[in-house]
Amino acid sequence: MSVSGGSAIRVAAGVEYDGSRFSGWQIQDGARTVQGLVESALSRVANHPLRIHCAGRTDSGVHACQQVIHFDSTAERAMHAWVLGGNANLPGDVSLLWATKVDNAFHARFSARWRRYRYVILNRRIRPAIAAPCVSWEYRPLDEGAMAEAGKYLVGEHDFSSFRAYACQAKHPVRTIHELSVRRDGDRLYIEVRANAFLHHMVRNIAGVLMTIGAGEKPPAWVAEVLAARDRQLGGVTAPAAGLYLLDVGYPDEFSIPAISGTVDPGVLNI
Repeated sequence: MSVSGGSAIRVAAGVEYDGSRFSGWQIQDGARTVQGLVESALSRVANHPLRIHCAGRTDSGVHACQQVIHFDSTAERAMHAWVLGGNANLPGDVSLLWATKVDNAFHARFSARWRRYRYVILNRRIRPAIAAPCVSWEYRPLDEGAMAEAGKYLVGEHDFSSFRAYACQAKHPVRTIHELSVRRDGDRLYIEVRANAFLHHMVRNIAGVLMTIGAGEKPPAWVAEVLAARDRQLGGVTAPAAGLYLLDVGYPDEFSIPAISGTVDPGVLNI
């Protein structure tokens, strides 16, 4: 979106949100979306309409500890004014974390080197009450060791057709997973995945497969069979959105984008 009426600057910002009551990130007619609210809030601060671009769109019910956005504006504002002013116009389930001026070459999506997601599972026999919108509940005991072993088959560059939603609009299904880990902390299990990019429902489909293995229904090597088949029908159930968090996004150092360590420590996200 072009900005008229003066020399525009480009601003990058971090956004945190609880996705429980949103119909996803992207603006949709008649729906409550994160993009819609953030654009409205920042447009009030700028005193002109603006369009924001994000690192990666999240689905309905999915949360973010640090979504990264950028926008162009002719308004002369201090960086802290974008944060404080934006938050003054936002509801309690979405918050601007920081803002920084960036070179016009920066793009929240296309400049990103990687994205990192975490999937949080409450693994106990009793369903949650307080944390229900924040975790995926699995009553069957899960073997995190088997899940971690299975995850190793997914690291590297692969065709992830078996792990993409039928409605996925990506031009190709090849993605590179840099890291995938599974760990337990009491009755919480954390699946963490860092990749160059993700397909629609990719992390939730990976979580569904790993949970099937963790429950003892399939051996760890089944992941390799699912991956090689390139067939979504073999990939099992898509795990619920409630447990999924966009943790952070990585960029080249030249853009000086703040790391998540300045906001939420990814090692202690014990929802």
